[in-house]
Amino acid sequence: MAHLAAASACTPAAPNPSREEGATHSPPLPMESSRGKVVVVMGATGAGKSRLAVDLAAHFAGVEVVNADSMQVYRGLDVLTNKVPLHEQNGVPHHLLSVIDPSVEFTCRDFRDHAVPIIQDVLDRGGLPVIVGGTNFYIQALVSPFLIDDTVQDLQQCTSSNDLDEMCLANDDDDDEGSRYERLKQIDPVAALRIHPNNHRKIKRYLELYATTGTLPSLLFQGEAAKNWGRPLHSRFDCCFLWVDADLHVLDSYVNQRVDCMMDAGLLNEVCDMYDPNAFYTQGLRQAIGVREFDEFLRLYLTTKQLDENKTASSTIISNIHDDQLKSLLDEAVSELKANTSRLVRRQRRRLHRLNKDFGWNLHHIDATEAFHCTTGDSWHKKVVEPCVHIVKRFLSGNATSTGAAASNVSGSPGVSSKELWVQYICEPCNNRVLRGAHEWEQHKQGRGHRKRVQKLKQRIG
Repeated sequence: MAHLAAASACTPAAPNPSREEGATHSPPLPMESSRGKVVVVMGATGAGKSRLAVDLAAHFAGVEVVNADSMQVYRGLDVLTNKVPLHEQNGVPHHLLSVIDPSVEFTCRDFRDHAVPIIQDVLDRGGLPVIVGGTNFYIQALVSPFLIDDTVQDLQQCTSSNDLDEMCLANDDDDDEGSRYERLKQIDPVAALRIHPNNHRKIKRYLELYATTGTLPSLLFQGEAAKNWGRPLHSRFDCCFLWVDADLHVLDSYVNQRVDCMMDAGLLNEVCDMYDPNAFYTQGLRQAIGVREFDEFLRLYLTTKQLDENKTASSTIISNIHDDQLKSLLDEAVSELKANTSRLVRRQRRRLHRLNKDFGWNLHHIDATEAFHCTTGDSWHKKVVEPCVHIVKRFLSGNATSTGAAASNVSGSPGVSSKELWVQYICEPCNNRVLRGAHEWEQHKQGRGHRKRVQKLKQRIG
């Protein structure tokens, strides 16, 4: 039922080589005794991370929130990216929210370089930084001292400008997304195994790495980087990790309701105002889920509408759509947005499980399922806020395990094997879906959808 593709000749021991991940160089870290205490609120989209962060400010003095969501750092699309409105911030200072130009690429290294001084400033003023976000690679950039961009920078310093110019010619920006992946497989088949064929952003980044350094991406992840990437050991801050979670069916239901509310709040107007039929969806704010999904609808809508060409009346979009084809495309786009957001929820939860189990992060798991079922604020406070306040109090008093290996995965535990991280599984019954590593493959096999498809295939064959 599945094909196994593995790199037998070369198996670099490191996960996911991309711009925002592990490498062998980093800024100097503070001594253990001088590390400031930081609270990190993690979880899948829709789990209530931002709400919890604001609620914590009612129990601890000097709370300041540092946004760690890769789309919320950009200016624009406030509804689509679900930024906390000013009136819901309750006077709690929020940093790195709507501060980056939407057209630029903001990497994990950029986030680290922006966030570290902010966090340190809050600590110097006696405050409590609370990092909030669903972009786990951003948080890893704060916790783990290894980033690939640092290694790339070192390599560039050792490469002559003429060599760089020649190598950069190999990176043709006019390539379509499919041909980029094929070119990567030719250049570095080992690295290609670690990227999903549809992850066009990382495919492009791998090619850029090769063009600017002349080094195969798969070879950048060996030695110390392979041993230390993604682990909380030697963190620059003393972190208390709060993982707000809920049952999948609860999160799915909430996400669907939230999309409907976003549509009512003007999501489509936001996307229409920034729409450019010639723009790419692999850089800046346009990567946000909810932009690409409306492309086909907006192409037809902007072609057929009888308004002037500068879209001055775009704020009236969706209020008077009578064309059946437009209605159908809009319904399909909304359904795709909901489906893609649900897939994001699953990816985020899988990643958090792996951080806890395989990389030794001591994540305090808070189950908010009952709070979602109950409509009263009291349930949220009892089931989510109170347990988190108790954990943070123990952390601040020095009576709780924080940054470092979790009890079930102490330092020296093998965690994820290097070979596993460079293996792809292709599931034929599920339309040749690509799974990366044995962990994802085992989880996929246990899924209801996979089991149903396998059963139908067996019945058909029988």
